[in-house]
Amino acid sequence: MLQTTKRPDSPVSIIGAGIAGAWQALLFAQAGHAVTLHERGDEAMTDATSHWAGGMLAPYCEAEIAEPIISRLGLRSLDLWRRELPDTPFNGSLVVAHPRERNDFERFARMTEDHRRLDAAGLAALEPSLEGRFRDALFFPAEGHVEPRRVLPQLHERIKAAGGTIKFCSNVTANDLDGIVIDCRGISARDEQSELRGVKGEMILIETCEVQLARPVRLIHPRWPLYVIPRENGLFMLGATSIEAEDTGVSVRSALELLGAAYTVHPAFGEARILEFGSGLRPAFPDNLPRIGIRGGKISVNGLYRHGFLIAPALAELTLAYVQRGQIDNEVMQCA
Repeated sequence: MLQTTKRPDSPVSIIGAGIAGAWQALLFAQAGHAVTLHERGDEAMTDATSHWAGGMLAPYCEAEIAEPIISRLGLRSLDLWRRELPDTPFNGSLVVAHPRERNDFERFARMTEDHRRLDAAGLAALEPSLEGRFRDALFFPAEGHVEPRRVLPQLHERIKAAGGTIKFCSNVTANDLDGIVIDCRGISARDEQSELRGVKGEMILIETCEVQLARPVRLIHPRWPLYVIPRENGLFMLGATSIEAEDTGVSVRSALELLGAAYTVHPAFGEARILEFGSGLRPAFPDNLPRIGIRGGKISVNGLYRHGFLIAPALAELTLAYVQRGQIDNEVMQCA
């Protein structure tokens, strides 16, 4: 087992500069460790799963299908996002449904907490673009969202400001490194964690000035929930599928489903300009739960599935607590 230490200057090497690795590097650097973050890709991070993520910080909504551990980690992560990036938008999220999905909407309401029901007038007051579109909605006021392609560089800058070093185009393995090594490679870690599988999440980026939204809107859907996430300058991300496939393309069927569902949220999306199609492979274990593995002189943080931006901060906090104090979280950690 890895020997823990209370020395704050113990060197730490982290492999993978996506959302999981970035939060590990940030918290360890702030704690006084000599941190080096290795990323095999370049600074643009276009090959990283995080590049294609939605960035929703929605622990209450995710409780509809996720295990309680996701809610626990997600709620703690909200505090860490607020602490480290206080400009993170926490103006809530909305869940809506068309009449034919009424039963599913009511089930969603029963399965989740910390929301309040809005009537049509309340929804219009919150999001004027949705006036007359839905008869009611669920409003989750404590939830937030980030723009992954903006927030990852911000985290990288904070790592450097805390004294950490980031090495892009650095294709290293744990065997190449000394000291404490934290493996956050995602699906690429399957060479050592054979249980990992890739779950494809597809997204479409569109542009329109005819719709303005201040917060993510999740549409109840018979196969998968669509979410419409506002970005800056009239951009919207449409996502996301969860497909048991490991190619990185976007299928015609998925594109039709996402675009069609967006059109039902607001017809103006039918005139929007498509800017980008893309997909990422989310790393998942068979139970779809995250895992911090401790074996020999190495720690692995993986299996974040579709909850990467939601739970990465809390996982980094748990890893730091283990290294500094030997603290074990039995729900997440496995020691060999």
